[in-house]
Amino acid sequence: MKFAPGYRRFAVPAFFGAAIFAFVFPPVGALLLAFGAFVLWFFRDPGRSPPDEAGVISPADGHVSVIREEGDRVRIGVFMNVTDVHVNRAPVSGTVREVTHRPGAHKPAFSKDSDKNERVDIVVESADGEFEVSQIAGAFARRIHPYVSEGDELARGERFGHIDFGSRADVLLPPEFEVEDVVVEKGESVKAGETVLVNRE
Repeated sequence: MKFAPGYRRFAVPAFFGAAIFAFVFPPVGALLLAFGAFVLWFFRDPGRSPPDEAGVISPADGHVSVIREEGDRVRIGVFMNVTDVHVNRAPVSGTVREVTHRPGAHKPAFSKDSDKNERVDIVVESADGEFEVSQIAGAFARRIHPYVSEGDELARGERFGHIDFGSRADVLLPPEFEVEDVVVEKGESVKAGETVLVNRE
């Protein structure tokens, strides 16, 4: 099993502490061991295979929490619960034109106020237009980790980053897309790199 970068800074101290407290105070050792196991489980990074079916695929595991029109564009947001895989994947193939970090609040990622949260916006130029993929921090998520930089080439379904501990990932579609092109509904469960969110014939 692969793990997202950064897991060692949480897991190693937990397992080290568990080894010490196993002899000094076993109940604490057991708690630290359980926390270390949780960290490994949380940072899991399973393999994914993009579908042959054409379309924009989900950037995150979780449930669709946002489908709305913003001017002439459509935004789709996926809320990642603490139990979901938090590695994010590219919804389309293209070139990274811009990566922007925006400081902000840490409201619950499923709330309307989360639009003002800390975030990283990644603009991807694709054959179907300009997409914006956003990694949005939540109430407990304090670190956003994009893996890409301006000028990088992304393949559909490729890993582009992860967020620690509960958050949201959005896709802002190009103006060429309409809300009728969205093939998922609010509340629907989706998988990063596999579930098609938008399809145009």
